[in-house]
Amino acid sequence: MSAAGSASFTVAGAELVADPLGGLWWPAERLLAVADLHFEKGSSFAARGRPLPPYDTIDTLAALARLIAHYRPAQVVALGDSFHDPYAYQRLTAQHRAAIAALQAGRRWVWIAGNHDPMPPARLGCAGIGGEVADELRLGPLSFRHQPTPGPAPGEIAGHLHPAAKLRGAGGSVRRRCFATCGARVVMPALGAYAGGLNVRDAAFAPLFPAGFAALMLGAKVYPVASDRLWPD
Repeated sequence: MSAAGSASFTVAGAELVADPLGGLWWPAERLLAVADLHFEKGSSFAARGRPLPPYDTIDTLAALARLIAHYRPAQVVALGDSFHDPYAYQRLTAQHRAAIAALQAGRRWVWIAGNHDPMPPARLGCAGIGGEVADELRLGPLSFRHQPTPGPAPGEIAGHLHPAAKLRGAGGSVRRRCFATCGARVVMPALGAYAGGLNVRDAAFAPLFPAGFAALMLGAKVYPVASDRLWPD
């Protein structure tokens, strides 16, 4: 069942649901995809002298738990950069590990390798964190990977770019994380609490959507907005 405020759309013929929290639900396969969790980004920055409140992993796990509790997926695909650096899993507390294990219980879990975590903890044999590890996952008409492929890539579900969209109006402007899709592919928003976002008007998105796209902006609900209404930062 779709969450309140979600938005349905189609990619390569597959009916998908964009959730206001930033997850992607594929009802036909009972599959939940999430992107760019960036667990332990806060502790990574703190170690380099840029202290951040150490709550990003807790907040990100809370959002992930809400998605899983609502959709009850048979499989979860995490689209890379789930861990902010190669040693982030070592900084997870026992509470974090237990929370991840509880979310994984009873379902297939696939960690897609990202540029921040080319060897996710499941490949490293990290105690308490299970799941499969893959460079990409192909299922039916869809291909799940971390980094979008320049040029045509029908059915591609990717993350990496952390898309965000900006609207302006008489009362000011609003900027929100978003899904970016043209119907052939989708670039997902980052779910990580500290992950931030890259404006979809940035040149990095141009090779992916040469004919335009829709931004599904996240808020109290998902707001579809045509790309020609969006502004750069």
